Amino acid sequence: MVKRLHIYFKEMFPLPSRLFVSCVLFFEMYFLVILTYKDVMKMPHIGIQEFVGCVTIFAFLLSLRIADEFKDFETDKVLFPERPYPSGKVKTKDLATVLVTINATAVILNVIFMPRKSLIFYGILLGYGTLMSLWFFSKYKIQKNLILALITHNPIQLFINLYIIAFACIKYNIPLISFTNVVIMFTLYFPGLIYEVSRKTRAPQDETDYVTYSKLWGYKKATKFILAVMFFDMITSSILVYKLLPVAVVTVIASYFWLVKKCFDFMKDPTKFKLLKKMEIYEYITEGSVIVIEAVYIFTRYIL
Repeated sequence: MVKRLHIYFKEMFPLPSRLFVSCVLFFEMYFLVILTYKDVMKMPHIGIQEFVGCVTIFAFLLSLRIADEFKDFETDKVLFPERPYPSGKVKTKDLATVLVTINATAVILNVIFMPRKSLIFYGILLGYGTLMSLWFFSKYKIQKNLILALITHNPIQLFINLYIIAFACIKYNIPLISFTNVVIMFTLYFPGLIYEVSRKTRAPQDETDYVTYSKLWGYKKATKFILAVMFFDMITSSILVYKLLPVAVVTVIASYFWLVKKCFDFMKDPTKFKLLKKMEIYEYITEGSVIVIEAVYIFTRYIL
């Protein structure tokens, strides 16, 4: 089983990089909540609870990946037969064992170490994730409708964000319901939405039997939808960055207009490049900028 899982993780869910992403996601949002609330005057304390938070996000992302394997098995056998699960390189019992083990570990750690109030938001996250894995009891309708799948599945990022925001608020006695926290929750939701639509927006010659937004709407309309989401992403990101380091808003706006140009280039000639690659660069720049700004703000506020 170990060898089979090694093959699976290497191809579908590289553990080191996914753990790193989970930690970045957790701490980026965690520090945004704390740093944008001016009443937290002491240096944030990083301990076992933050470790549990990172493990929880990692476990949940891995669970979503495995749940997708089970949900899309029949489709993947046709469209992606070379993948580990459809090809039989990894067995159902292997993935089921990982799923039970990682979730049991996350539940135990949350119950033992996390604040009691934050367990409510962990329960909400698990509940929504479970409904997703069951297609909200409407598999026939949702699986065949890409738009309905987007509407029902993509908001999971909001519940991940809510779990992190709620924990930070509970630990530091920060009001949970505030304009800033709503902005934080959505500004780290938009990148996921942009990525999801971008990876399913292709040039006409790159289309396959796989259902994409560009096949449903046409690649130009799909790109325009991305542009609309990007605009809101730019607004919310600018609000947060301005609160921490006003001059850094220039980076957010500059990266936004760079990607706007690339989107128009793609609509003019979709054969020049893959849109997803440009989206990844944009997200690396914007998310990386927020992390650097947080580090600078922590240094100037708590250390100098």
